[in-house]
Amino acid sequence: MSTTELKLRFFGATGTVTGSRYLVEFGGRRLLVDCGLFQGLKQLRLRNWAPFPVPAASIDAVVMTHAHIDHSGFLPRLVAEGFRGSIHATPGTSDLLSVLLPDSGRLQEEDARYANRHGFSKHSPALPLYTEAQALHSLKQVRRHAFGQVFEPVPGLTTTFSHAGHIIGAASVHLTTGASSITFSGDLGRSDDTVMLPPAAAHAADIVVIESTYGDRRHSETPSADQLCDVIARTAARGGTTLIPAFAVGRAQAILHTLLRLKAAGRIADLPIYLNSPMATQVTRLVQVHADEHRLTEPERRDLVDKVRYVRTEEESRALNHPSYPSVIVAASGMATGGRVLHHLEALAPDPRNSIVFVGHQAAGTRGATLLAGADRIRMHGQWVPVRAEVAAIDGMSSHADQPQLLAWLQTLPRPPSHVYVTHGEPQAADALRQAIEESLGWPASVPEYLDTVAPKELPCP
Repeated sequence: MSTTELKLRFFGATGTVTGSRYLVEFGGRRLLVDCGLFQGLKQLRLRNWAPFPVPAASIDAVVMTHAHIDHSGFLPRLVAEGFRGSIHATPGTSDLLSVLLPDSGRLQEEDARYANRHGFSKHSPALPLYTEAQALHSLKQVRRHAFGQVFEPVPGLTTTFSHAGHIIGAASVHLTTGASSITFSGDLGRSDDTVMLPPAAAHAADIVVIESTYGDRRHSETPSADQLCDVIARTAARGGTTLIPAFAVGRAQAILHTLLRLKAAGRIADLPIYLNSPMATQVTRLVQVHADEHRLTEPERRDLVDKVRYVRTEEESRALNHPSYPSVIVAASGMATGGRVLHHLEALAPDPRNSIVFVGHQAAGTRGATLLAGADRIRMHGQWVPVRAEVAAIDGMSSHADQPQLLAWLQTLPRPPSHVYVTHGEPQAADALRQAIEESLGWPASVPEYLDTVAPKELPCP
């Protein structure tokens, strides 16, 4: 194959919703689209520690779809391993990376110290994948590009960001050489999201890579606010606390907005609402900065600041583990894989008066998935914790498009692509979307495997 042809290699987000990493090769150069952490099952998490499939120093640039850790969280490690190129992102993604990556490094350092102090790691000493200092250093390589701006991360490969909804800064990425092209959907938001604006139409491309987090389902037609209202009401009636694990970026702000609307309408009692996530607190401030990307009005943005109790210190956080009256706690992380929510789970899960409410996708192998499967105990910090609290799921609050919305986005393409690759989903979800694309659109589609390689000109036209 000529070095002037595009080649695409799948280094992650295959068979899983995490570890988003795609390598594009063109003209003797290497471009990485997304650089995420693998999360969930241990065999996936071990890939974070394995040698990168190509030397980090051989990668010329990175282009980011958005800032969630499963798309961005490996960047500091890539830089530490020798990557010296630029990291290209939208302004919103750039702002969020400055919050998420140092926080990720800090949490990994804390987890390593905790493991060493309590002796439950199999490694001696336990080490972080990267440190807060390394994360801060990697931010120096970030370059900002507005939506719709054309730029060349590597010579001859023009790139454009378009709105993907989902979270602040989230983008679909269009790459073209003129002769061939690839569009990456990134994580697509919902057309009916209560906070974020809908995704923009897709660019024409020979290859389309589309996410499939909710590729096998429709979101519930029962309003998610109604479901959340019911859980909080019955929990408060028991004298309990409602704990909501939430992704610090996007979902935490949407949940807070919904809770404030329920209180204002008198549908839930005037309970205190706590946000216990330093990172989510910082992200909430960015909602004001990037007001053009979401639906919230100025009064609604002020309410997020004025009517939520932000937990500032570790002492305040610990006090929430022993509430003296019913309350609602929103804490990161969304899949209960780390952060302050773990200490709340440890304290609140054994009490049947309390509720644990999940409002987004739970990847296989995460504590969230284990709890939703009905586990009567979960392992945290080297010990088993009994689960007697009510566990509930509200899928309607996800920030991901469901199958009909994913198909609708594909139908905005100006012409059929030569091929659609379905990634970033559990196997059942990815294959369900593949089948739906072939049956409803008549386009060739497939689910790639880890380390698969394809090239646009090797594909037959539809």
